[in-house]
Amino acid sequence: MTAIYPALAGLGYSVTKKPTWSTKIATAASGRETRMAFWSAPIWEFQLTYDFLRDTATANELKTLLGFYLQMQGAFTPFLFQDPDDYQATGQTIAVGNGASTNFTLVRTFGGYVEPVGGMVGAVTLYVNGVRQTSGFSVDGSLLTFTSAPANGAVISADFTYGFLCRFKDDGLEFEKFAAQLWQTKEVGLISVRA
Repeated sequence: MTAIYPALAGLGYSVTKKPTWSTKIATAASGRETRMAFWSAPIWEFQLTYDFLRDTATANELKTLLGFYLQMQGAFTPFLFQDPDDYQATGQTIAVGNGASTNFTLVRTFGGYVEPVGGMVGAVTLYVNGVRQTSGFSVDGSLLTFTSAPANGAVISADFTYGFLCRFKDDGLEFEKFAAQLWQTKEVGLISVRA
């Protein structure tokens, strides 16, 4: 099971979130360009700031964050990061059945853009033509698999909470003690990864 980044008190402002694409641009002598996109979905970068991390017997965000970072071996192990402002989909259309396909990728709609999600955090409530399904399917990461193919034209939708599959951006994480039993870290960088 994929680890989940801990939700901690002390997360401050600002938090930055940046989608990044990979595009090759060749410019001819005339100034005209030819462009080629290498990715069908962006890589997301997050920059988190913690204004305080307590180190007391009853509240220990410092040890929680530091322990998680050490368990992940810095940038080595991926985990799910649940963005506090971008983590759930309700009534999300996943696909339209064709009577043959049994595998579908869970997606989210962001404006007019449809993007695969990194992984599930919690249960998925699934609907086919608006009727809730309680069996006949499984979810592994962001892959939805039916035991029998939904009928041709059947609308598949779902309610779910998701996370971004990420790793720490760096192999170093700096903490500063600014008062008794109070620490902070100004830069916790995360970057999404492909499954």
